[in-house]
Amino acid sequence: MKPIIGITMGDPASIGPELCLRALADETLYDRCRPLIVGDAAILQRAMLIPGMPQLKLNPIAQVKDAVFTPGVMDVIDLGCVSAEEVEVGQVSAKAGDAAFQYVRRVIELAMANEVDATVTNALNKEAMNLAGHHFSGHTEIYAHYTGTQRYTMMLAHEDVRIVHVSTHVSLREACDRAKKARVLEVIRIAAKACRDMGVENPRVGVAGLNPHCGEGGLFGREEIEEIGPAIEAARAEGIDAQGPVPPDTIFSKARGGWYDIVVAMYHDQGHIPLKLMGFVFDRDTQKWQAVSGVNITLGLPIIRTSVDHGTAFDQAGRGTASEISLMNAIQYAIDFARVRVQA
Repeated sequence: MKPIIGITMGDPASIGPELCLRALADETLYDRCRPLIVGDAAILQRAMLIPGMPQLKLNPIAQVKDAVFTPGVMDVIDLGCVSAEEVEVGQVSAKAGDAAFQYVRRVIELAMANEVDATVTNALNKEAMNLAGHHFSGHTEIYAHYTGTQRYTMMLAHEDVRIVHVSTHVSLREACDRAKKARVLEVIRIAAKACRDMGVENPRVGVAGLNPHCGEGGLFGREEIEEIGPAIEAARAEGIDAQGPVPPDTIFSKARGGWYDIVVAMYHDQGHIPLKLMGFVFDRDTQKWQAVSGVNITLGLPIIRTSVDHGTAFDQAGRGTASEISLMNAIQYAIDFARVRVQA
């Protein structure tokens, strides 16, 4: 049986509704899964008015059992959070932030109840969500809270480059304080398991240092000596092929060249910048994005969650020009993880 993939619509003022339409207009998607949107049918209907957008028949439903999963028909768990008149395209608002949050909470509920096999999230706007009174720093923290998960991490993936993070949405000052042996070892373990879940039998885990040149023997900081190095040794004692610490300015080039199956980054930007440099391509001549690819996956959860690796792109919303590549990649990762889980 093909897995049911619950896909949130994202912020209703963003490009998310357009990406949903473009993704589900691809009839080959239905050969691999049963896609289900969680959002507002009224907003999707508005998105179809944008010139050049696919025209699909909407099937607003309240329960998964009422979905038809037929090409040309978009099944939507219609939460009725906002109308087209209440949300202006491309604008931050508490109303849109609350709606985006409700979509996420609902898809988590569906996954926890085993009504969907995996979840995929379109982008929400953190400012809008917090304006609505939902004080989370991002999707990862929402999922952890509503699934009761204590040990988790974010993984980014582009082609065969995978990056996990010791910390994500905290200040750089706090991120340095979080690079402790226990947390680094925990993330190494999660990274190795994720690779095995994806079919990599003996994963090679590259672990980045925190400081320039990995601290130069303590000249630029002692985290590599006192925290990161001992975590790597502990992982190796458990049979994990953990390597490092490796200087942050070379580890990602090595990963792209096939040295590692996954890289442990110490903080958000250390991992995000190289991944997005590979996956995001802006053409200076045409002044258009040629590619916006990459997938965000939350590891350690009791349910499957993948996501686009880009933001709400309010500046592009309503134009019909946004690319669905990242969403399609996220859906495929969700399908692959769901299949592995079923086989296990």
